[in-house]
Amino acid sequence: MSVPRTARARARAEITREITDAARRQLAESGAPALSLRAIARELGMVSSALYRYFPSRDDLLTTLIIEAYDSIADAVENAVAAADAPRAQWEGMSHAVRDWARAHPHEYALVYGSPVPGYRAPESTIGPASRVPVAALGIVNRAWKSGSLTVPDSPVDPVLAAQSAGIAEQVAPGLPEVAVVRGVMAWTQLYGTVTFELFGQLDNSMDPAGPFFAYSIEAMADFVGLTR
Repeated sequence: MSVPRTARARARAEITREITDAARRQLAESGAPALSLRAIARELGMVSSALYRYFPSRDDLLTTLIIEAYDSIADAVENAVAAADAPRAQWEGMSHAVRDWARAHPHEYALVYGSPVPGYRAPESTIGPASRVPVAALGIVNRAWKSGSLTVPDSPVDPVLAAQSAGIAEQVAPGLPEVAVVRGVMAWTQLYGTVTFELFGQLDNSMDPAGPFFAYSIEAMADFVGLTR
């Protein structure tokens, strides 16, 4: 059983939520580099010294926003994967979940997948949340391999790339062939590249609206990875 939170803990959680909500509004209006604790304090009617008791620095607040963004998109992806049975359907669900989340949260997407924030260095606490989506993607490929629904090409892999792939497989997909890891990572990065191009306007006046192009890309990458129909 969970222990009921005290009134003090509930109040702290509520104020923390108000601060992060205000920070997200700042992201939308001014971008991450302009994030200001003082400006947030003014918006919330707080003195700066009070806000610093919740977030000692701008970087602490950025870290919280980044972790929450990674966890939010990962929740959407993992729910989509869990809702499908076959690996190919899971890949399609994952891909649509990434795009849908990005379109619904463009500024948070830009925070975690866009240009680095000048002067900010992400701490180790962001690694786990950031890893959830790629782990889910390679998990799909690994399950397909184990179930016999993955076609893996017999093609050589550069020794350095092979070592990198073996290291990834050891951590998240033991036994997955190196070429399957490489192709899975390629498809994962292509997914984010397509979403980023759409979100940042690079497909305007060409593949616009981008829905049909995105759907075609998903199927092409599923074929490339080797996920059978």
